[in-house]
Amino acid sequence: MQYKDYYQILGVEKTATQEEIKKSYRKLAKKYHPDTNRDNKDKAKMEEKFKDASEAYELLSDPDKRQKYDQFGSTGNFHNGADFDPSQYGYGGFNNGNVRYEYSTGNARDYSDFFNMFFSGGDGGFDISDLLGGSRRAGRNIVYDGEHIEAEFEITPEEGFAGGEKRIALQDVGGVKNFSLKIPKGVRDGEKIRLKGQGHPGSQGGKSGDLHLIVRFKPSSRFTMEGNDLEMTQDIYPWDAALGGKVAVSAIDERIMVKVPAGIQTENKIRVAGKGYIDRDGKRGDLYIKVRIINPSRLTGEQQKLYEQLQKTAVR
Repeated sequence: MQYKDYYQILGVEKTATQEEIKKSYRKLAKKYHPDTNRDNKDKAKMEEKFKDASEAYELLSDPDKRQKYDQFGSTGNFHNGADFDPSQYGYGGFNNGNVRYEYSTGNARDYSDFFNMFFSGGDGGFDISDLLGGSRRAGRNIVYDGEHIEAEFEITPEEGFAGGEKRIALQDVGGVKNFSLKIPKGVRDGEKIRLKGQGHPGSQGGKSGDLHLIVRFKPSSRFTMEGNDLEMTQDIYPWDAALGGKVAVSAIDERIMVKVPAGIQTENKIRVAGKGYIDRDGKRGDLYIKVRIINPSRLTGEQQKLYEQLQKTAVR
């Protein structure tokens, strides 16, 4: 018989949520439904695709069946449509060459042989749990390790620089799970953090898979990153821009005094060496401060007079 990759049929990832599975199924069902393809020259093909989508949704929308299917799929390098021989698991009476399967699906619905044999629960057939748990009929006990899970989570550059504990919540087929993980100081975008044994559970004594969390930097309210360099915007008053001086700047880990050159303009940048992001070896990039010249929202009387004098002396 043929192995069915239900994720591929629905066009979703193995980590898809129930909502994503439902959304994809509805889209495909509408596209391939017989009522919308009555005049289609490929009507038979459309009906087959509709059945495949319905079958995939029937299984993947059931958390118990989906878990067993995922565990079963992880035991071999199965591909959608490839020949699949149940006898390799100790079940006799199967002959792919002559398309002979000695089983009865009784009340099985109009699904494929693959689905009916493993998931219909028909009289005289067998349940995929037999395969996952070791076939009583074959007298075997097969141990299956759980699959690894891969997911992404976001942190700010400030969180990556400081490192430390962080709690995150992830959605999987069983619901929302909360995890506490240690973020290494100087972690990089795209780096993976492994939580051992937090993936899909194994069966019949098999070990659980791991959870691989991929770090992604989200936009910060203060910093942008390029490699180990950081960039931020600093507001300064016109007199500091014109005359130069020092201004206090909040860097990523401390407050520093930065020298402003006289005559600086908006969008000009000041480079402060060694005050950027840190890497895992403790080396730091640079901090680039982009200047934005602003006026005070309120002027004192003296400031008002000085501005009026500047206005009179301004070259037009």
